[in-house]
Amino acid sequence: MGSGQACFPDLNDTGVLITGGASGIGAALVKGFAAQGCRVAILDIDAKAGAATVAGCAEAKHTPVLEVVDLRDAAATRTAVERAAERLGGIKTVVNNAAWDDRRDIEAVTPDYWDMSLGINLRPAFFVTQAALPWLKLSGSGAVINFSSVAFMMNLPDMPAYLTAKAGIIGLTKGLAGKLGPDNIRVNAILPGMVLTERQKQLWVSDEAAEAHKARQCLKFSLTAEDMVGPCLFLASSISGAVSAQSLIVDGGYF
Repeated sequence: MGSGQACFPDLNDTGVLITGGASGIGAALVKGFAAQGCRVAILDIDAKAGAATVAGCAEAKHTPVLEVVDLRDAAATRTAVERAAERLGGIKTVVNNAAWDDRRDIEAVTPDYWDMSLGINLRPAFFVTQAALPWLKLSGSGAVINFSSVAFMMNLPDMPAYLTAKAGIIGLTKGLAGKLGPDNIRVNAILPGMVLTERQKQLWVSDEAAEAHKARQCLKFSLTAEDMVGPCLFLASSISGAVSAQSLIVDGGYF
């Protein structure tokens, strides 16, 4: 439902790094930050979708840049962050959005599957932030926004690895906020509710399930990726300069 967008002048010309920015919520975030005049870098494994997202921002003040990288590879990720920082002229905001919301019965979860899920959904949030630290500190007022999910609070039966990772994001957010606060770097989490991306509609969410979920929300509309943009801009902006170590639920009033 998110259509209107506030203006955050302090974000203009600042460097923003967004993981998983090629599609879904990430693509909406890229467009939202680009519309604020930010210099945006996308870190994503999907080169084709990433290029399409960049092309969709052609009228922005600064065209986003794309670094194609497998975020499970910490060394390659560090190199990609360093290249992005050079191309942007610095990094003031890190948005750890990359995710893989695969479903699998508990009996079918293998050690390799478990490691892959946490390797996408949790591990990069730490190592991307770690790699970006020199520029976050140089900015004088950096912000890290980690995307968790309300899903880990819902007792869902078929997503054990994903739910573990998304719960872990909250702990990571708290720990990073405590460590980085003295450097005036704020760290917060956003917990989206059911967001109807194309992937969700194609793979997991039937029309009936979407309607049933919406009926439990206080606000009777289905959430879209664009609904995450405003909250993320707010947490990146100095207008939220006294906000850190917090978890912002954006779920239409489900919880």
